[in-house]
Amino acid sequence: MEKQEILVTAKSPSNIAIVKYWGKHGCQLPNNPSVSFTLSNCYTETSVTYIPDLKNGMQFLFEGKESPKFKEKIEKYMEKHGGLYRFDTDIFSHLKVESRNSFPHSSGIASSASSMSALVLCLLKLEKALENDETPLDLRRASMLARLASGSASRSVYPVMALWGETSCVSDSSDEYAVPLGDMTAPVFKTYHDTILIVSNKEKSVSSRVGHALMEGHPLAEKRYLTARHNTQRLLEALRTGDLTAFIDIAESEAVQLHELMATSNPPYKLVEPNTLKIIDEIHRFREKTHIPVCFTLDAGPNVHLLFPDEFNEKVSAFVETKLKYYCVDNQYISDIVKGF
Repeated sequence: MEKQEILVTAKSPSNIAIVKYWGKHGCQLPNNPSVSFTLSNCYTETSVTYIPDLKNGMQFLFEGKESPKFKEKIEKYMEKHGGLYRFDTDIFSHLKVESRNSFPHSSGIASSASSMSALVLCLLKLEKALENDETPLDLRRASMLARLASGSASRSVYPVMALWGETSCVSDSSDEYAVPLGDMTAPVFKTYHDTILIVSNKEKSVSSRVGHALMEGHPLAEKRYLTARHNTQRLLEALRTGDLTAFIDIAESEAVQLHELMATSNPPYKLVEPNTLKIIDEIHRFREKTHIPVCFTLDAGPNVHLLFPDEFNEKVSAFVETKLKYYCVDNQYISDIVKGF
């Protein structure tokens, strides 16, 4: 019987960590737990086509064009971890992978979480198609396999919020995979917006991979990991009870500490820019004046994530339009929301 082509597709969102993952050991294992919002509008859509007679090995296209850098990343992942899938690894050389982001590639938003989780979901769908298995995907297994590709990708397979890393607060938590927090999260957090203020659209001068490596031997490493574990416990309680004041304190202190760790690495480096700090000042003034529970977080870059509940959307959106966007490159920002069930 002649083998048929098989096409599978998957869409996976990016996520923004509130308690940060910074520092790892072993095979993509975190040195502390992390907790993140799963986004809706910033996502990667990927298709994988199994072509039995494909020549010259795997093909990869990003938004219709060849991307040797990302193709190499996929090939390394498949070479190292392909044996964890329930099909012959020879299949990898017969795949055509096509991927696109919903957000501009030049927006400065890290796409490894969304892109690698989307790829893993496709490979698991292909696995099921080859086995004629119509049962639902095992998201815990998907999270584990995504973690091996990109640590933060482990959290992107779940809606609302996710926890990655073992903690006594959640019985089934693990360093091997993320777990969903939707059932443990108060309704207000399921309405959250994330307006991403694009301070810079340039590629980061230091990659996250290098940043994680610089945590080895960092003078503040152990203190950082203790703080992150404590903040994880505090955040889980705040999420359960709907405590917005505690949420704001944790989110902003975690963001600042992440960049303090970069500044005190050896060698030190700085990813925030003057307009990052100006936006943060504006947010603090706005919150003090209006008493609206808006706050910020940062990823490993200069862009600011503005977080707030939906009930304040009209007033905060006006604040962004009249004040904050002028600190952004080309007045650019992305309006996103938490991904629901």
